[in-house]
Amino acid sequence: MIRLKAKQCWPLIAALAAIFAIAAADLLFPPPLERAEVVSPLALDREGRWLHAFATPEGRWRFAADLDEIDPAFIERLVLIEDKRFWRHAGVDPLAMARAGVSSAQAGRVVSGASTITMQTARLLEPRPRTVFAKAIEMIRALQIERRLSKREILELYLTLAPYGGNVEGVRAASLVYFDKEPIRLTDAEQALLIALPQAPETRRPDLRAAAAKKARAEMLEKLAAAGALTKTRAAEAGEAILPASRHFFSQLAWHAARRLAYAQTPGVARTTLDAGLQARAEALVANYVKAFDDGATASLLIVENETRAVRAAVGSSGLDAEGGWIDLTAATRSPGSTLKPFIYALAFEDGRAGPSTVIDDMPRAFGDYTPENFDRTFRGEVRVREALQHSLNLPAVTALNAIGASRFLAILDAAGVKLKTPSRARKKAGLALALGGAGVTAQEIAMLYTALGDGGAVKPLAWTVEDARKPGPSYQLFSDAAARRVSAILADAPALEGRAPAALAKAATRVAFKTGTSYGYRDAWSAGHGGGYTVVAWVGRADGASRPGWTGRKAAAPLLFEAFDLIERRGDMDGEAIDPAADEEIPGPALARFHAPREQAPPEIVFPRDGVELFMTSDMAGDRGFALAARGGTRSYRWYVNGAPLAREAIGGRAVWRPQRDGFYDVTVVDAEGRAAKSKVRVVRTG
Repeated sequence: MIRLKAKQCWPLIAALAAIFAIAAADLLFPPPLERAEVVSPLALDREGRWLHAFATPEGRWRFAADLDEIDPAFIERLVLIEDKRFWRHAGVDPLAMARAGVSSAQAGRVVSGASTITMQTARLLEPRPRTVFAKAIEMIRALQIERRLSKREILELYLTLAPYGGNVEGVRAASLVYFDKEPIRLTDAEQALLIALPQAPETRRPDLRAAAAKKARAEMLEKLAAAGALTKTRAAEAGEAILPASRHFFSQLAWHAARRLAYAQTPGVARTTLDAGLQARAEALVANYVKAFDDGATASLLIVENETRAVRAAVGSSGLDAEGGWIDLTAATRSPGSTLKPFIYALAFEDGRAGPSTVIDDMPRAFGDYTPENFDRTFRGEVRVREALQHSLNLPAVTALNAIGASRFLAILDAAGVKLKTPSRARKKAGLALALGGAGVTAQEIAMLYTALGDGGAVKPLAWTVEDARKPGPSYQLFSDAAARRVSAILADAPALEGRAPAALAKAATRVAFKTGTSYGYRDAWSAGHGGGYTVVAWVGRADGASRPGWTGRKAAAPLLFEAFDLIERRGDMDGEAIDPAADEEIPGPALARFHAPREQAPPEIVFPRDGVELFMTSDMAGDRGFALAARGGTRSYRWYVNGAPLAREAIGGRAVWRPQRDGFYDVTVVDAEGRAAKSKVRVVRTG
């Protein structure tokens, strides 16, 4: 056994202590490799085409380098010029340092540097003034980096961070900015310039200092030729190539969706389901469409593929320069108007309460304190459900929702992933106003519902990334395929837009099942529909929610919806999905002949004015305007009396309109054809 004396142990202990100290320092003070992880967020379309790139937080254009996507010749030439022994040294090249020292001593100045690519990478990770002390730190950092990364990873790190002038960093960003191409397709001239640029990025920028850039490229080509990296003939030809005179702009499509998706990914590259070609055309369509408005209106548009739920185009606004254009209006909560009515009827079909031909009342009716009326303030009496939906009648929709249950309707949509936004107090007891847009919803949620109409009644989340499309989200069967087909057939036969031929009359035209909606005060104009395997949702309005009197969903949004379908059809993307025109013809049984018992079985009831109310009469009430009297029940052919005096009906429309001549108390009476009567005692108050 070998025994060491104390004096002999101290050197060993000191060596071990030094090694331990170095190892501890290496662990406690690692190189800041995380800086390279901060790259420009990037969104790609479904085929890998660029949609939109965003600068890093410090305003840099920087994309992660991948050696497999860079021309191998460029890599060989870069290493040849910058660090010949890169693949062999451990981060610091002693031979290069010795050569640089001798050359500098002989010349009396620094002739050439000795920084390896790894040392340059260390300097890019931690920029410092060029001093001897900084050089020493770079050497230590280089050794640390070499211990952690492979040579390929180090080279990729360098090519991610290398400066190329201005706010451009990394070879990929430089190749795209200066040459509008990926670095896998660089020419000899382009490679020479990109090898020379990091050595003096600001003084050699081709877009600002063309002469200096051309000279640097020529010198680099000469070095490459001298080193045998290319022939003198090719070097001479490359020297004559035209330099880029300006920077190229990156693709700027789908700003809203691209930003949201790209920033949600690590390391910031999102492969979306969007189609760059369709997205570009959809954005141009929306931007051109809103030019017809002069009141600050904008628009949003969604195009979704029904089978996969893949979003193929998402236009958040008519442009970032529009009022509120930075808001993604496909994700903004708005009142849906009448766009939810198809789903109320679909659930009524599913419950066995009604069918397309079921008779339902379109007559004045009070639901507790809620007294809805139709958009045109007229009533059509008894109508069939298909007519009520096609003409978007309010009273039948509210009647159907009342039968289904507003709270149940809200809960079903919530379970399907469509979270209607209502005040917290309203959620405790959902109101029937849900049928007419009395809750907030987004265009994306409306798209989820209408894709279900085109896909057998199953509600699924929209797919925004390729991965989402490959792994569909949970499915919720909102109603049966039969109910979906019936509602779709009804919507497809809705009155055609003015100036547009019905699909049934147009040869080979795609049938579109669509519905419009207008929110209270004309704040939101909607149109949503499906056909040919796609669903489109169009919204038109002001980003600030201001009213736009007269601009209904049919007038403002439906034309945009059909232009979008035309756009899809011109591209040849329709898949031939057919909406069966006869799907709404059958009624399952005689019990569905009427939605409820005939009103004639009950005595008449005054809906307006209700007993005990006060009516406020303005100065024009005695003129053209007045109070339209309404009743329900009993036998039709109502006769009206005010204080015992008969009230004549208007010649046009046949309405009973009462125009009080003075304020005071009045008895209003209605008598049906069988002589049964109902009375209301009201007070008229003059307000002006």
